[in-house]
Amino acid sequence: MRRPGASRRPTRGQVRIGGALAIPAVLESLGADPAEVLAEAGVDLALFENPNNLIAFAARSRLVALCAARTGCPHFGLLVGQRHGLYSLGLAGLLVKYSPDVGTALRNLVRYTHLHVTGAAFGLTVDGNVAAFSYDIYEPYVEGHDHTGDGAMAAFYNALRELCGPEWKPVEVRFAHRKPADLGPFRRFFRVPLRFDAEQYALRFSAYWLNRRLPDTEPELRRILRNQVDMLEAHFGDDFPDHVRRVLRTALIAGHARADQVAALFSMHSRSLNRRLDAFGTSFQQLLDEIRYEIARQMLEDSTMELGEIAGLLDYAAPGVFTRAFRRWSGTTPAQWRKAHKHAS
Repeated sequence: MRRPGASRRPTRGQVRIGGALAIPAVLESLGADPAEVLAEAGVDLALFENPNNLIAFAARSRLVALCAARTGCPHFGLLVGQRHGLYSLGLAGLLVKYSPDVGTALRNLVRYTHLHVTGAAFGLTVDGNVAAFSYDIYEPYVEGHDHTGDGAMAAFYNALRELCGPEWKPVEVRFAHRKPADLGPFRRFFRVPLRFDAEQYALRFSAYWLNRRLPDTEPELRRILRNQVDMLEAHFGDDFPDHVRRVLRTALIAGHARADQVAALFSMHSRSLNRRLDAFGTSFQQLLDEIRYEIARQMLEDSTMELGEIAGLLDYAAPGVFTRAFRRWSGTTPAQWRKAHKHAS
């Protein structure tokens, strides 16, 4: 049986350098020479002169991992994220800032994620009185994704405080990696309960904040910003299967990954969804298997979740069903994969 993604690999992700502009400054604050470390990573220091410059998602993640290694700072990504916020998102960040309320702002951010980054996706879910703004890395085989995720949580924490005011705080911050040896930097910055070995990176907060009105701005300004973003999106030429992948990852973790449920998010029937995907040489089931495989590898490699928990997260009826699927995809069992790829604690 063909492995997930065998017929067509997902487009390699890119990200605006705006979300990483603080890297040289953080390197310098830790006593390292930015030019030297960037040269070792094969990254030109001039890239950081314009926040709209693009860098490969995997290259940015490798760079942050190298910075952590050269400075001996295991929370380097967190330090970078602490220096960023809405402004790091460029034009999409402006549209978010000038939305009528917080809920609309976050939905705009989810809608226009791909203008800032491909290789990761944002999500917004509401469960009762708790909202969750999530960050999921779907670019396969990303080195140092824990640093990238930590930085994203810090930057989004800052962004939500910009939107809601200094009285806002999450009820919990979740990280899709093992608990670090030193929790001090995380506790000092977030000052709320932290959960590691989670299924995704997420800020969980009271859904009350979604209704908070943002300062009134000229409706004409919002219209101009949206038109500019729409023009940029049209020029960007978003790939429909990649857009489905981004949505699917969040939908699967939220337990809403049936074809009809995902199709509804695109305002279409499941038959229309499959016809559009067929035109790109893929199918809904193939994309679902790709996402399951990506999440499974991440959970096995970077968390201590039991196989039964991972199977449940991926919507398998039993661990044995998950094990058989994973063997089809990888040629080995989940337990053997974990043993071969487990990060040092």
